[in-house]
Amino acid sequence: MSAQAPPAGEDLTAGRPVRGSLPRRLAGRPELGAVVGAVAVFVFFSVVADAFLQWSSFSTVLYASSTIGIMAVPVALLMIGGEFDLSTGVLVTSSALISSMFSYQMTANVWVGVGVSLLATLAIGFFNGYLLVRTNLPSFIITLGTFLILQGCNLGFTKLISDTVSTKSISDMEGFPSARKVFASHLTVGDVEVQITVVWWFALIALATWILLRTRAGNWIFAVGGAKEAARAVGVPVERTKIGLYMGVALAAWISGQHLLFNYDVVQSGEGVGNELLYIIAAVIGGCLLTGGYGSAVGAAVGAFIFGMTNKGIVYAQWGADWFKFFLGAMLLLATLLNWWVRKRAEESK
Repeated sequence: MSAQAPPAGEDLTAGRPVRGSLPRRLAGRPELGAVVGAVAVFVFFSVVADAFLQWSSFSTVLYASSTIGIMAVPVALLMIGGEFDLSTGVLVTSSALISSMFSYQMTANVWVGVGVSLLATLAIGFFNGYLLVRTNLPSFIITLGTFLILQGCNLGFTKLISDTVSTKSISDMEGFPSARKVFASHLTVGDVEVQITVVWWFALIALATWILLRTRAGNWIFAVGGAKEAARAVGVPVERTKIGLYMGVALAAWISGQHLLFNYDVVQSGEGVGNELLYIIAAVIGGCLLTGGYGSAVGAAVGAFIFGMTNKGIVYAQWGADWFKFFLGAMLLLATLLNWWVRKRAEESK
C-alpha cells in the first residue's frame, strides 16, 4: 500500500518525545513522573532504613526490580501499541514448566527443553496476537481466556505428569550447569554480587528503546497505538506489528521462566498468578497510557525499579509486608496523576 497523508486531525507521532528546548523536551518525556517518583522513594527509604544505602542492599533491590522489569519493558511496548496482556504472569510459569517437564520426561539435555519452551512460548504469543487481529476482539477478552487456559494447563499437566503440583528436580541432568550460568548466575562487581537477570533487564531496556526511537518499527508501534485506522491508511502493517509485540512479550516470558527454573531447580505450577498486574502497574507508573500511543521502555524500567525499592525498602525498614501494596498503589496513583499533568502542560505548550 502506498503512503498517503494521514486523515485530518490524526497525529501518528503523538506519543513521540517532544522536540525543542531542553526543559520542554524533559517536560514531554513520558517517564518524567516515574523518575520523580523513584527519587522520592529512594530518599524516603534512605531516611527510614539505614540498611537501604548499603551496596549489598542495592544489589537485592536491583534483582527484585529486574524480575519485574524483564516483563515490564515488553509489556510497555505492547501498551504503547494499544493492547495489553493478562496472561503474562502464568506464561512465565508455563515457559518454566515446559522446559523442566520436557527435559525430565525425555531424559534429554536441558537445553533441548529450553529450546522447546522457546518455540512453545513464542507460539502462545503468536496465538494471542493472531487471534486479536483476526477477530478484533478486545485484548482483555483474548488474553483473559489465555490466562485461564494456561493456568489450568499448568496445574493439570503438572499433576498428570508429576503426580504433584511441582516439577521434578533436573539439577543432575546434562546441560543444567551451563543453562544456570546463562539464566540464573551471579556476576561479581567489586564486592557486590549481581544477578544475571539485571544484565538481561538492561539489555532489553536498550533494545526496546532503540526499537522505539531509532527504527521504523518504533514508528509503527506508536502509530497503531495512537491511531490504528489512520496508521493502516498510510501503509503501516498493523497486524504484523501487533503480533510482533505479543511475541516480544512471549520472548521476555521465556527468559523470566528459564530464570525461575534454573534459579530454583523446581517450579510450582501455581506460580505467576497476579504478576501480570505488577507488569502493567510498572508500565503505567513509567508513563504508559492504557489508551495506547504514549510511553517509553525506560519509563517502564523506572517503574520496575520503584517496585524493587518499595518491596525491599519495607523489609529493611522492618515494617509489615502488608504495607507493600499500600505503597505500590499510592505510587501508581501519584505517578499517573503527575504524568497526566506533565503531558497536559506539554500539549498546552505546543
